[in-house]
This record gives sequence, structure tokens and C-alpha cells, in this order.
Amino acid sequence: MDKSIADLQKGFLTQAQITSSRTVMGIDTQLIEDGTYFVVEDGDEIAGCGGWSRRATLYGGDHTPGREPALLDPTHDAARVRAMYTNPAFARRGVGRLILELCERAAAAEGFATLELMGTLSGEPLYRAYGFEPVERITDDRGGAPVPLVRMRKVI
Repeated sequence: MDKSIADLQKGFLTQAQITSSRTVMGIDTQLIEDGTYFVVEDGDEIAGCGGWSRRATLYGGDHTPGREPALLDPTHDAARVRAMYTNPAFARRGVGRLILELCERAAAAEGFATLELMGTLSGEPLYRAYGFEPVERITDDRGGAPVPLVRMRKVI
């Protein structure tokens, strides 16, 4: 995750924004506890990770303020795609798409008809290519420098 944050956001964010983004990015261990987090491996190396959630928190790690663990209702809420990270050595090799496919299938199996995520600017091209549409652009300055983010949604 650290290498992904440090390397893959270059060209999209300033160094101050990359540093600031660590406040709102990272693993949410609730995903692991819920069994909705995936890790893609290539031999002994982690190629990428990411998951989905049936909980209200849209983004942020264990250390991020404002998390909301309430369960969503699949009849009218969107499942959340969360904590997507690709090892830079495996970028643009289908790892992110595979994780999105796993998330979509699992969420649909639980009755969700929509996926939602808060993406970084470096992740936006992948999410658009997978069928997500931007619905809102925000900046999160909880880490100091304002980090641009894009809320995206996909009907499944």
C-alpha cells in the first residue's frame, strides 16, 4: 500500500498531496474481518489488493476519522469498493480489473445492484474503463494539503 501510494500517484498529485493522502488512505481491517478483502499474489509477491464493503464508510483506513460501520441495505444502498492498491511492479497488468470483478460478483451475490467508491485521480482511469461514472469531485484536506478525490458509481 505504501509503495502504491508513493509511486502511482506521482504525476497526479504533488509530493505534499501524496504525503497528505496517507491520512485518508490505507487498510480498513473491517474489510478483512468481514471477509470482503482480496489479495492477488504472483508467487511470493503481492501484486495488488482491494475489496468491497457492506458498511457505510466510503473511504479511509483504520486511522482515518469519521468511519461509519453501519450496515448498508442492498435494496437501496450501493456497496462500497474500498482500499484498492496495486504494487507498482504490476500496474496496468489487469490486477485492479480482477479485483473489481471479484468485488462486483461478491456484492451482486449479496443483492447489491450498485457499486460506489471514492477514487484517487490515479485510479480514475481504471474505474472509468471498468464502467464507473464520476458523480462528485471533492478535496480532502484532513492530512494537510488538499487531496482531490472523485466519487464514482456503477450499476451492476
